[in-house]
Amino acid sequence: MAEKKKYAYDWPRPMVTVDAIVFNISGDSPRLLLIKRGNEPFKGKWAFPGGFVDMDEELEDAAARELAEETGLTGVKLTQLRAFGKCGRDPRGRNISVMFIGITKDSKIKGGDDAAEAKWFDINNLPPLAFDHNDVAMIAIKRLKTLM
Repeated sequence: MAEKKKYAYDWPRPMVTVDAIVFNISGDSPRLLLIKRGNEPFKGKWAFPGGFVDMDEELEDAAARELAEETGLTGVKLTQLRAFGKCGRDPRGRNISVMFIGITKDSKIKGGDDAAEAKWFDINNLPPLAFDHNDVAMIAIKRLKTLM
C-alpha cells in the first residue's frame, strides 16, 4: 500500500492559479499583454501570463513572479480583479484562478519560461484566447475604462 504524502487528502482538491492582466497605456489606444502558450493545454494559443501558486507563496507574489518569468515585465502594481472558477474552464481539471490587473507604460517584453512569445495587442483587436480568457478580457477591459 502506498504511503500518503503531506497535503494528500481522501477527496479531490482544485488547482489554484493566478493570471496577470496587464494593460499598456503609452499609445493612442490601450494594449493588453498576452503570451503564446508553449505547453499544453492550448499550446500555441494566446493567454494571460500566469500559472500555479506555490504552497508557500502569496497570491500577489505568484502573479508578479509569473508575469516576470513569462514576459520579463517587473515592477507593475497588480491589484486583484476577481476569481474565476467555472467548472470546465481548464481541461486539466478543476481550476480556480485569481486574476490580477495592472497598468504600465513600459512596453519592453520578451517571452520566457513556458511562454513561447509575449506580445501587446490592441484591446479592440484581440486574438481568440485560451481557457476562458476571452470572457475575462472583456471584464478587465470594462474595469480599465473605470480606472482611466
